[in-house]
Amino acid sequence: MPITARDREILRLAVPAFGALVAEPLFLLADYAIVGHGLGTTAVGALGVAGAVLATLVNLCVFLAYGTTASVARQSGAGNHDRAMRSGVDGIWLALGIGVALIAVFWPLAPPVVELFGANPGQSEQAVTYLRISLLGTPGMLVVLAGTGVLRGLQDTVTPLVVAVGSFALNAVLNAWFVLGLDWGIAGSAWGTVLAQTLGAAVYLVVVARGARRLGTPLTPDLSGIRQAGTAGFALLIRTACLRVVLVVATVIATRMGEAELAAYAIATQVWTLLAFALDAIAIAGQAITGRSLGAGDVAATRAATKRMVQWGVWSGAVLGLLVIAARPALPVLFDADPHVAGLLLAVLWPVALFQPVCGVVFVLDGVLIGAGDQRYLAWAGVWTTVAYLPAALAASGFGVVALWCALGVWMLARLITLVRRAAGTAWLVTGA
Repeated sequence: MPITARDREILRLAVPAFGALVAEPLFLLADYAIVGHGLGTTAVGALGVAGAVLATLVNLCVFLAYGTTASVARQSGAGNHDRAMRSGVDGIWLALGIGVALIAVFWPLAPPVVELFGANPGQSEQAVTYLRISLLGTPGMLVVLAGTGVLRGLQDTVTPLVVAVGSFALNAVLNAWFVLGLDWGIAGSAWGTVLAQTLGAAVYLVVVARGARRLGTPLTPDLSGIRQAGTAGFALLIRTACLRVVLVVATVIATRMGEAELAAYAIATQVWTLLAFALDAIAIAGQAITGRSLGAGDVAATRAATKRMVQWGVWSGAVLGLLVIAARPALPVLFDADPHVAGLLLAVLWPVALFQPVCGVVFVLDGVLIGAGDQRYLAWAGVWTTVAYLPAALAASGFGVVALWCALGVWMLARLITLVRRAAGTAWLVTGA
């Protein structure tokens, strides 16, 4: 594909977003490697269970990033810079409130929530420890989401890259020190995450406060604005809840298959997450570009950018799939997997690799429709694709972890169908502020 001016705009946003997005799963993979080498297979399984719970809680709130990106970008495209910053400040206050509420609700619920996964007693005990400590970092995690959304909406993906690399590098260093150096066990991994995420949130608060002062935007909470931000994010919450139902169901099924199956699934999930975040970089560019161009009333530019980003998604997915196949023999060694886990992991990586081109298109169109503010459709599509996935997952439960990943492939194909049909129409092309 020859590089055009539109490609350069996409790459200007997508390349730094790629770095920021892959930083998290890369350092999560480092966490798994540290825990695997220092604490063994049981701790890796516990980290997989607790990580699935924590990721569900945090990712349910991803509307703090996506909704804020869309609203800030649309207002900026329409020339309403003060309103753009005000919506960002409201999103950060909403993030702080939700984070405190999650600690209060899920600290006492940690044991029964972990028990739902059916892990053995050793895994459950460690999973509860990790989850309870990590909950203390949720306000910081959610502020990072909202702050990232503000800057992306302002077409700045470089600052989130710097913050992400810095905070996740610190996370890896702290985890290695706490787990391997101080022998704190799985609690050390959790404390490293809490400290790194909280420091990252502090950086975002400083950056957004400086931008607000330049525009004369008040930093005090505005209850009506916070309520509006929460209402606007409700449809995205439903969409994200459907995504998390799919992944949690898969984790439950893998847990009930056995300890080795759970460990292989947990490692493969981190690889898949790394790939998903890499592909999501183009979707982040799609959110920012779509919101800005529709805010400015330019439908033709929106269509052209969408077509080009879909092409980027297909080719990027194909390249990532080939990279997984090439790296496949080395991954079991990286995680110090025992022979049983290694064999399962090598088999699972085939469907992980083969579905990457489909993932590339799905993530791009998802980002474009979020940028357009088409959240209601995405919520309904999420419901229907989850309904398509659940029978496939239940059928796969008796055939092993490879069949489970094929069921996840069925889910991605269902998402592809719903998103392509919507993008081909005109209902989502709403212009203006």
